[in-house]
Amino acid sequence: MKLSFRWYGKEDKVTLENIRQIPGMHSIVTAVYDVPVGEVWSRESIAELKKQTEEAGLHFEVIESVPVHEDIKLGKPARDRYIANYCENIKRLAEAGIKCICYNFMPVFDWTRTQLDHVLPDGSTSLVYYQEQVDQVNPLASDSDLTLPGWDASYTREELKQVVAEYNSMSEEDLWDNLKYFLEAVIPTAASCGVNMAIHEDDPCWSIFGLPRIITCEENLDRFLKLVDDPHNGITLCTGSLGCSAENDVVKMAGKYAAMGRIHFVHARNVAVLEDNRGFEERAHLSACGSLDMFAILKALHDNGFDGYIRPDHGRMIWGETGRAGYGLYDRALGATYLNGIWEALDKINR
Repeated sequence: MKLSFRWYGKEDKVTLENIRQIPGMHSIVTAVYDVPVGEVWSRESIAELKKQTEEAGLHFEVIESVPVHEDIKLGKPARDRYIANYCENIKRLAEAGIKCICYNFMPVFDWTRTQLDHVLPDGSTSLVYYQEQVDQVNPLASDSDLTLPGWDASYTREELKQVVAEYNSMSEEDLWDNLKYFLEAVIPTAASCGVNMAIHEDDPCWSIFGLPRIITCEENLDRFLKLVDDPHNGITLCTGSLGCSAENDVVKMAGKYAAMGRIHFVHARNVAVLEDNRGFEERAHLSACGSLDMFAILKALHDNGFDGYIRPDHGRMIWGETGRAGYGLYDRALGATYLNGIWEALDKINR
């Protein structure tokens, strides 16, 4: 595997120098953040990211993410222009040495949590999702504060209502059709450039506010991979996004899709799943701290030939650190060391 770490650019409180000092670190995961969704990234911006990364002694090979414009997901007439721009971004990133692009096809809300600083029993803080709190929010009807952490702040109140209403008029099959249309256009471009596309599962992996969500479970991942049956059409296996539902066997899926060569990127995150579908809490990466057997997941990846990129996802805030929720240095560095230690042990066992 290739250990990687997300970095939000030069404004990130976690510096490239910090990241470089984590044992075994290979790659930076980043993106161009100052271009509107759907537009083409400049070669200059891409080159600057590459320069900064490589000057720090790290590899510039993974982008997370190139966002998919809502008009593509909704199947609007403008989608062909945005798809053309998307293909151009793939080409430009490939020119700079990018080998993997993470993206998602979630309607409106990239990820949803109800609190970013929930205090855990050990005094650390983490991101949580409590269903009862989500149920109190109605993006279409509320005239008060209708936002939750993680929502796209670029929408005005009325714009948010409008786009949610548009999705509410769609079925899951409509979204599947629009995803297939997108893939049939971009995967040939990615394949010609040697870039692996890695879709991220919906987070969380169930419908919220009546919106269609389709990248949620093994059955749907099987269907997704068959839409365009090409090795460059793969997945980002997010253990936390899939594992927040007790119905998903993440160990089984890790082994299955790794053996198929269709896992190009892994987000390793542990969660504690609450009883009675009440939600979940993000926890430390150690298996004992949550509901997921992180050792078994990594063993399934290792034993089935996974050699792609992996990053510790969503660390807690510990030791008084402050900053971007889920993306501090300390707990993600601990997580990286934990993941690296497991992988090194598996390598030795299999010699």
